[in-house]
Amino acid sequence: PERLSAAHEAELFSPARFPVLGSAGRDMLRRLVAHPHAPTFHDFSGHRLTPTQLTEAQARHGQLQRAALPVRHDARDAPEWAAAWVRQLAASVPAHAGLNGPMPAWPSLPTTSRADFSARLAQHLPRGLPLDRLLCFSTSGTTGHPLKVPSLPEVAADYQAYHDRALAHFGLHRRAGEGDVGIVLAGFQQRCFSYVSVNPLHGECGLVKLNLNPADWRDPSDRALYLDALAPELVSGDPLSLSELAGLGLQHRPRAMLSTSMALHHGLREQLQGRFGCPVLDLYSMNEVGPIGVFDPALDGFVLLQPRLHVEVVDSAGRPLPWGEPGEVTVSGGFNPCLPLLRYRTGDFARLEPTAQGPVLRGLQGRAPVRFQRADGSWVNNVEITKALAPMPLVRFALHQRADGRLCLRVDSRSPLSLIAPSLRAAVESRLGPGLALAIEPLEADDKLRQYTSDLDGTPPPC
Repeated sequence: PERLSAAHEAELFSPARFPVLGSAGRDMLRRLVAHPHAPTFHDFSGHRLTPTQLTEAQARHGQLQRAALPVRHDARDAPEWAAAWVRQLAASVPAHAGLNGPMPAWPSLPTTSRADFSARLAQHLPRGLPLDRLLCFSTSGTTGHPLKVPSLPEVAADYQAYHDRALAHFGLHRRAGEGDVGIVLAGFQQRCFSYVSVNPLHGECGLVKLNLNPADWRDPSDRALYLDALAPELVSGDPLSLSELAGLGLQHRPRAMLSTSMALHHGLREQLQGRFGCPVLDLYSMNEVGPIGVFDPALDGFVLLQPRLHVEVVDSAGRPLPWGEPGEVTVSGGFNPCLPLLRYRTGDFARLEPTAQGPVLRGLQGRAPVRFQRADGSWVNNVEITKALAPMPLVRFALHQRADGRLCLRVDSRSPLSLIAPSLRAAVESRLGPGLALAIEPLEADDKLRQYTSDLDGTPPPC
């Protein structure tokens, strides 16, 4: 193993990132970074939980494991906590000040969307947020509305409580503790946030966020050697990164894999389960909401995970629909006090249907992964296009690839299209190469626009 410099250790063990860090945690961080087959880690991160916050998080996690979802007799039922919660929002969130008064009927409450948050985020935040502890996550989404999601360290810690609920639905419970690596978060992008950390809720077991892009490794073969040495209990990623992982020749078999961020096709899930010999959980999750549901093949739908998240399906006018009718998935509540969601339209469509295990979302049309083909036949993840266009002064954009390989980029910009077209072309060509025909046109569409589409078969290849 490499010997870490004093400066590197000071960053790695930063008290600001790790207010609580024992000797086991220090040993784990050193091991993860100094392993001879470790990748380049571009960033530093940590749980940022104080001793008091850690104790509170442990208590919340215990409560969440026991909490039942509210019983619903009708898909159009409002949650029992609705009236008190709306009054709280009216008093603390500027965008909802007009709701101060008698509680309106739930269907008459206005819906909100990502476009609202993107345009006026400050108006949707509660007053008095602890700015010195605030975290902020950036997300681009599928509708072309970039968004920064405010959060807190304890909110980030609570994510794993809902992942644990998803695992428990299939009879799985975490075992990793001191000296183990609990989870590897795998990306497969040109550039992604990568770091090592520890989980203070499970004996300071290791947590690694890495990029499978060979450019982040001394040698491409190091990817399998490093992951086999870590032997993580869980692996999380999206369908693109998990598909890449399946081709690396790993000997290790995690206890479970979690697929997030994009729709996971049934065929790929079956291939991954056959390759790794473990359950592959398909999580329906959003940065604004956190984990919403986990797919249960026996129920043919997503079982809901959050006891304090009200999920409804609405029509185009925002009216709740009865069981079994397709509409837009809309959520209220959640576990992030920095971004309370009142009838937040997700942009995804499904049916809400009752089962013996509670409501499930069936027929979900979510955010499927879209890949674009270069002139040489290789594929590029749509995330790379988002990153390439990020510096551009765009309000929204959409990219479509026709069956003959031609591309059409439609943009909504505050700058004249004639001025920025050369830069847009250069940005797209930096990822897809100069050999493809690219048309750049003005964008005229509502906020339900799908940002990435293709007439080519850009789904992940078989493992």
